[in-house]
Amino acid sequence: MRLMGFWRGVKRRMRLAVPPLVFLALAGYFAWSATQGDRGLVAYAQREQDLKAAQDLLARNEAERTAWERRVAGLRTSRLDPDALDERARAMLNMADPADVVVLYGPKDKLF
Repeated sequence: MRLMGFWRGVKRRMRLAVPPLVFLALAGYFAWSATQGDRGLVAYAQREQDLKAAQDLLARNEAERTAWERRVAGLRTSRLDPDALDERARAMLNMADPADVVVLYGPKDKLF
């Protein structure tokens, strides 16, 4: 009889303890997911870093593109710059004007 009462008390306490434990486990799961999950705070910080790196790369590429557009604009037929054409022709043909002063650099010297 006494043993039966003991098991009844254990069973009753288990029934009272299970719902809070289930809700505690559920709250723990959602807390972990909010910080470490695919859409959590850690992933958000990583996405912010990726976005910053992509924006920096975009700014560098746009600056390079603008520089190239300026250089190419001088070679267009509608706005042909004679000095730019002369410079490119001499560079491509590896020639110089007899009136030019030519400074020779060694193979390992920096040009600028």
